[in-house]
Amino acid sequence: MTVSKQDIEAKARQLVSVVDDTKESAKDKAMIGVVGVAVLIGAAFLFGRKRGSRNKTMVEVYRV
Repeated sequence: MTVSKQDIEAKARQLVSVVDDTKESAKDKAMIGVVGVAVLIGAAFLFGRKRGSRNKTMVEVYRV
């Protein structure tokens, strides 16, 4: 059995297409992860502000 130049080129094209598909899939998953983390940080910030303003201590000073 001999391996021709066309066989090698076909296999190389197949590998390149698989790598490109994997790269695109990884980019999509990474973007979803980044957006998810940003939403969690934003929600924690907003809930923290609300809780912090609710438990604020008020001190009133009167001069006599």
